[in-house]
Amino acid sequence: MPHPLPLPPEDRALSPHTGWTRAHWETAADRLLAAVRPYAGPANALINLPGTRPSWSGPRSDGLEGYARTFLLAAIRVAGANGDDPTGLLERYAEGLAAGTRTPTDERGLGDGDLTSWLAVTDRGQAMVEAASVAIGLRLTRRWLWDRLDPTVQERAGAWLAQALHRQPVDNNWWLFPFTVGGFLAEVGIDTDAANAAIDRGLERIDRWYLGDGWYTDGRPRAIDHYNGWALHLYPALHAHLAADPALTDRYGARLHAYLADYARLFDRTGAPVHQGRSLSYRFAAAGPVWAGALLGTTPLDPGTTRRIASGALRYFLDRDALDENGLLTLGWHGPYPPIVQPYSGPASPYWASGGFLGLLLPPDHPVWTAPETPSPAETADAVTPLPAPGWLVQSTAADGLVRLHNHGSDDQPADAPVPDNPLYSRLAHSTRTGPDAAAGDNHFALVLDGSPTERGPITPLGAGRLGAAGWAASSHRPRHDGDALPGVTVTSLTLAHGPDEVRVHHVCGATPGTAVREGGWAVTGAAPDARVTGAHALVTGDDRLRTELLALHGWTTAAAVPAGTAFGPTATVPHLHGTLRTAPTATFAAAARLTADPAALPPLTALAFALADDTVTVTWPDGTSTSCALPSAG
Repeated sequence: MPHPLPLPPEDRALSPHTGWTRAHWETAADRLLAAVRPYAGPANALINLPGTRPSWSGPRSDGLEGYARTFLLAAIRVAGANGDDPTGLLERYAEGLAAGTRTPTDERGLGDGDLTSWLAVTDRGQAMVEAASVAIGLRLTRRWLWDRLDPTVQERAGAWLAQALHRQPVDNNWWLFPFTVGGFLAEVGIDTDAANAAIDRGLERIDRWYLGDGWYTDGRPRAIDHYNGWALHLYPALHAHLAADPALTDRYGARLHAYLADYARLFDRTGAPVHQGRSLSYRFAAAGPVWAGALLGTTPLDPGTTRRIASGALRYFLDRDALDENGLLTLGWHGPYPPIVQPYSGPASPYWASGGFLGLLLPPDHPVWTAPETPSPAETADAVTPLPAPGWLVQSTAADGLVRLHNHGSDDQPADAPVPDNPLYSRLAHSTRTGPDAAAGDNHFALVLDGSPTERGPITPLGAGRLGAAGWAASSHRPRHDGDALPGVTVTSLTLAHGPDEVRVHHVCGATPGTAVREGGWAVTGAAPDARVTGAHALVTGDDRLRTELLALHGWTTAAAVPAGTAFGPTATVPHLHGTLRTAPTATFAAAARLTADPAALPPLTALAFALADDTVTVTWPDGTSTSCALPSAG
């Protein structure tokens, strides 16, 4: 049946790539807010969305999350309309604020006698996260909500928020939650000393994690993912903007400018961001830092590219079943997909995507809304872009607009006690059109011991750079099996990329002769994938012309095709190569790989030539270009 809030007609003159305008963003926000309204509890304090699983924080926390994250969207919508609020959004959220803060509780569940109280903010408790969204919402709508509250409600709500200033956050981006609360409370004169101290602490902490060139790690030594954009850049940028602080704008705006120059390359022609890292159910929150750059005036992107990337991301997900039959965001990527959902996520967690609507804070006559859309970087020319700070190599092709991220720097491992691999971090490569399958071993090199593959574990980046028209990135790791690193064994990995093609080289030292080894390629989704294996060459064709190949170049003996399922679809296929360590404890394996949605226009991958001499790799690509590179040392 037609949606009660139909989308406006497309405008292909103003927005030739997406067709979407500011009116589409406003309607999308109104649709999301209308869909959650039936799930508001008594006095609008808790918004309890349906779902098959609660978060590990319990149903009361999940209800607070439903309130806080949708309040952020409502606040952006009203503030962007200069206080115009025809559906009474702020009235309902003001009522919820008054009821939720009346008697904060430590009770995680929902008892019969109290269906409105919010959780108290505790050390490392989820309420601290939600307090930040409440604080931003109040700060954005102060003239129309906070300043009109009864003083007793202001006092009560201020006291609930102020708890965040005196509690211990998780040692990662969570330091920005008391920081964000502090920004609002300092502005309204509540617990100002502690508020200002929280601001200083938050900035000091993230400065420790700054890697340079606009990139942060999220607490752990090499935890690099979308949290760079939707937390570590977004909160300082928004605070600098709302505080009108030129020093903060200069410092954190310069970092955001550098970040966006790289980050803009991680969006597909379809609008999809790269599928990598945790909390991927936040989906189009990935547009948040793009808007933030325009909001601060610290972006390398022209206005038309800013809107093209942001509108592309929003439309990508809304066109691909991100909403269920009730118009609610699901826990997943396209539709629901439990394997990418973290234990801390509940039914309302995807509404962190509200941060993706920050562009509505820019007035309708701002160039990001009035300039014609211009292409994103992935659409303009083939590119390989080394990112030494995160240890990545980004590869994109203009013909199909596809983006691949070769990962030699992000692992999300703790500093002291390694944990099992998370496929969303540990894979050698991620892309905008494929995702990992934990069991299928896609984009992973492993020794096979007792029938099971080793894990990558902590990664040591060895650099990234350019070699003429090609790019390279390298890393080393100590393979792990049954929770422990293999004694004396190291693997040094090198990726070379050019056009749509890549060469992967793995140098194994210290392993037992006769040990089996395995390499996985890209997991391509298709309703009925066509997999062809010839000797040591595997080719898989999936949906939407997407095709991948994995071709043995050195050391490998056989190929295979393995079934999988990913966030892009339940039926996928992964090409594999298999080999064996020979008599010496040192061996090198090399393979060529290709992921493309433009297969007909390309020369065959088998035209690629490879040579290894004196620890130097020479690749002659299918277009005739040659690249030589010394194998890096693990140090």
